[in-house]
Amino acid sequence: MSVSAWRKIGRVYDPPSRPRHPKLLTHAANPLPVHIAGDIYRVFYSGRDSLNRSSVGAVDIDLERREVVEDHTEPFFTHGPRGSFYADGVSIGNCYDVDGRRYMLFMGWQRPDSGHWRGDIGRLVLKPDLTLELDSETPFLTVDDVDKVSLSYPWVHRNGRGNFQMWYGSTLTWDAGNGEMLHVINYASSEDGHRWHRRGLAVPYQLGRAQAFSRPTVSVNDRGTYEMWFSYRSGTGETYRIGYALSEDGLSWDLALESAGIDVSAEGWDSEMIEYPFVLSHGGRRYMLYNGNGFGRTGFGLSVMDTN
Repeated sequence: MSVSAWRKIGRVYDPPSRPRHPKLLTHAANPLPVHIAGDIYRVFYSGRDSLNRSSVGAVDIDLERREVVEDHTEPFFTHGPRGSFYADGVSIGNCYDVDGRRYMLFMGWQRPDSGHWRGDIGRLVLKPDLTLELDSETPFLTVDDVDKVSLSYPWVHRNGRGNFQMWYGSTLTWDAGNGEMLHVINYASSEDGHRWHRRGLAVPYQLGRAQAFSRPTVSVNDRGTYEMWFSYRSGTGETYRIGYALSEDGLSWDLALESAGIDVSAEGWDSEMIEYPFVLSHGGRRYMLYNGNGFGRTGFGLSVMDTN
């Protein structure tokens, strides 16, 4: 099993050291591109304040020239007030369209004074002018009998039959016996994009090799095969890497970590870790936006798939 390699183009956006909005002091994690026109994309990201609470910022880039067109100084959406399901952060997943509206899904963070952090899935409305507003003050998906502990980074895809498919993170335990959480990628389906049927585990995990998954990005190739890239940790002390899996139907997946086609660099901004991929197609080519060292503290980079 093999996949074409990703060729790194380099870092596209490095959060500037000059004073920024207090909600976007550091980080540009979870890059999420939205097409504007031509080669221009608005890349939304999760930036952090001095208390490590994340909000949504954005930068406009020219994908072909690999350069920043505009660095937006104001946040597009900020974390919520104390007691809300997104009080301690907003980590974005992807966008999908339904009923004439475009939605942006996100993980809402909570860090209670006592107890472990946890997450729920929320939904933002992406307006035609590319501004954001909260769809509901209650979570879009929260814990239940399938997902009993915590949820994270969702990705939604509309298949050729018009149905919706979602892959998202779910915590099974905070400690799988080796000091690392067991956080897997689950699957849900929907006929209307609003009401979801949860189906449980989608991507197999391996304790000590791949057990802490994060931020899946899914696409269907020319052969009709589902491909997924994601962040993962082994549970034996390594930082995030980008992994890969394949599926014929999107429900059950074959783990193929060795076929991800991308790894850390020998030196530089992504030499310690790589994570939070987003795969898109543009101009007949496939690109991946991803983060490097420090969970997005060093910005995000771009790679292109070299086909065989």
